Amino acid sequence: MTPSNPEWQIQSPVAVPDEFVEAVRKLHPGIKGSYAAQLLWQRGVRDAQQLAGYLQPDSYQPASPFAFGEEMERAVARLQKAVEDREKIAIWGDFDADGITATSVLWEGLGEFFPQNQQLSYYIPNRLRESHGLNLPGIERLKTQGISLIVTCDTGSTNLAEINYANELGIEIVVTDHHTLPSERPNVAAIVNPRYLPQNHPLHHLSGVAVAYKLVEAMYLSLPHIPQQPLENLLDLVCIGLITDLVQLRGDCRYLAQQGLKRLQKQLQTPSRPGVAELLQLCSRNGDRPTDISFGIGPRINAISRIHGDATFGVELLTSRDSKRCRELAMITETANARRKGLQQDLIKQVKSKLKQVDLSTTYALVLWDEQWSTGVLGLVASQIAQEYGRPTILLSTGMELEGEEDPVSVNTLARGSARSVGNIDLYELVRSQSHLLHRFGGHPFAAGLSLEIDNLPLFTEGINRQLRELSLRNNIKFAPTIYADLICEISELGRDLYDELKLLEPYGMGNPAPQILIKNCRFTNVVNRNIKDLKQQKVQYIKTQMQIWDESSLTGFPAIWWGHYQEEVPEGISDAIAILDYNNYSKQVELRIVAISGSTAETTLSDRDNSETWILDWRDRIGDRDDSTLVLQDYPKNWDDLQVSCHKAIQAQKKLAIAYPPPQTTSPQLVWQQLIGIAKYLSRTGEIATTQALQDKLHLTSSTLHLGLQSLVDLGFQVEFLTPESLIIKLDSHLATLLPNSAFKFITALQEEHFSQTYFHIVPVSTLEAMVQKSEVSASTGSAASQKSEVWRES
Repeated sequence: MTPSNPEWQIQSPVAVPDEFVEAVRKLHPGIKGSYAAQLLWQRGVRDAQQLAGYLQPDSYQPASPFAFGEEMERAVARLQKAVEDREKIAIWGDFDADGITATSVLWEGLGEFFPQNQQLSYYIPNRLRESHGLNLPGIERLKTQGISLIVTCDTGSTNLAEINYANELGIEIVVTDHHTLPSERPNVAAIVNPRYLPQNHPLHHLSGVAVAYKLVEAMYLSLPHIPQQPLENLLDLVCIGLITDLVQLRGDCRYLAQQGLKRLQKQLQTPSRPGVAELLQLCSRNGDRPTDISFGIGPRINAISRIHGDATFGVELLTSRDSKRCRELAMITETANARRKGLQQDLIKQVKSKLKQVDLSTTYALVLWDEQWSTGVLGLVASQIAQEYGRPTILLSTGMELEGEEDPVSVNTLARGSARSVGNIDLYELVRSQSHLLHRFGGHPFAAGLSLEIDNLPLFTEGINRQLRELSLRNNIKFAPTIYADLICEISELGRDLYDELKLLEPYGMGNPAPQILIKNCRFTNVVNRNIKDLKQQKVQYIKTQMQIWDESSLTGFPAIWWGHYQEEVPEGISDAIAILDYNNYSKQVELRIVAISGSTAETTLSDRDNSETWILDWRDRIGDRDDSTLVLQDYPKNWDDLQVSCHKAIQAQKKLAIAYPPPQTTSPQLVWQQLIGIAKYLSRTGEIATTQALQDKLHLTSSTLHLGLQSLVDLGFQVEFLTPESLIIKLDSHLATLLPNSAFKFITALQEEHFSQTYFHIVPVSTLEAMVQKSEVSASTGSAASQKSEVWRES
């Protein structure tokens, strides 16, 4: 199964009253206001009296925390008793960005009333070993520490068994959460959850961090003589959690996000939170845009638990005032995020391979599982697949053992995963319909986490699809990806003025998405691929294509970027495009972020080729030849997958692939190691700046092998300092180690593997290459590709 072509839905321009446009202009003199007024009108903001509160947060009147009613009063009363009795209390958080920021808000906010690390502590479950929510072993550990009160954040509403167990141990619980409510009120001291409020209430859409903030605000109002720090100091953390958690940015949600962004953008100039400032620098963001959070800070915070499992240090990163410690934690976080990107791309490929075996015409929900999948990135991939295929998606990893269960499950019988929805399909209710098959489950209409016995997976898949099929027949749901365009613009209209006008509607998020612009009859030039690199200059499996976009309205092109696509996917002729107008902090320019292009080359596979056609040309004895009808491969492929990628690019470009790499390297790996040491000594003596490309060319190394070599130099006693991603200096401040470091053996082994691979690809017949690449593509869908590739190596 391949995803169906997305349906483009273009919002027709609406007739906006002149007085409404004028009201927008009055609030922000100097802008044209017509596009902003059109978007506001389309999105239901039509009362001129609402405009000031919507566009200018200082004009908005936020709701009182006591609008939660009796439950907030109970929560404050129980915390006041804990203050008076000097009880030990623990914050029970969650491991995603909303949970980590919520824990941080309570850690700092309640820390004004309870001495941190004396009366106040926090506990965050391990993503890779525990579930969301309360668990019995964790509660038992807190009991041994003398905890008498647990305050949850972003979790706990449906943990009825765990709450009852805590009560048996003499621990009371105050729940602050925003997830789906249980059918009956749990036996807690208080439960502060905005889902008890009407849907039109300004507090209804609060995320976990915002509910936590409201609890702290209520404490500030009730005991105003105790706090020493302004409540507003917490708003930058609230903003990060709100925007990352994708809640509806309406009412107080929008207000808190707006006020939080004001504080966040000050962190680079006067950092009160060095950890946040470090994250902003690492992702080259200023902190003044919601995208600085959704594409910058948020994914990095989420990556902590996705890669490490334990997200406890995320709270320290956000709340510590120790600059050196924060820099260390930020670097660990950045490395985790780079690793997350690679895992995510690998998993997307595997999921799409499995989807080739699924019949789309009879499938309403995508339910897939594999014992090798990393649970840390399942939610991210499920979200991408759901959007691309237009269907709710549930991805599960089998063979996972959950800690913190009242009835521990065998490691070989449990499936655990994440689910994401599309459109208006209520995912929570959909999955809950199969609750009799589930082990644990929690979430909200757009996202959920679940676990169940592996033996129940077929029944679960059948039940979910049956339920969704009946729902689609009743409500005439179309299962196809849809791309929306809010505005129609020409290239000449793009630029800083339009960007500033559209920015008035920020922060964008659920219920107020970033405006998508349709550009008709455009063409593309200067199309170039770029790979993403991590802090160690290793390529991450993430691709972006940069280009210039033109139409007849302008004499110059406008910069654009298309994430996750190769340059061969950009059509050469006239096309239509849908894009978001964005600002690139790195290049300091307004640019288009491409969402979709019509008329792009249809995806072709190797098996679509005529079997009688030779589509790999042998130019190994014709170095330097060129031909417009061919894509020339001058570098040796690292493996079969690498060769298959080159073949795919050639097919997308409707060209043949010519292998034209030079004779293989003959210098022994040990001699190359000695040459590398000699170069390092020379650079250390002269102080010259070297480039990674020059070192690769000199020693005939790939980028990954060079970095292994540089690491071995460090372990030998050299200092390697990168001035830029491509340039470096090497110093020697002490004597070299007398013993060869283990990293040197890794470097030599990697060279041996490369030389073997080069020799093989230099002598293998083209007919074998064609057969194996095509065979690999077919076998990938059955999971046998890896074993067949290893057989080829053995046979060689």
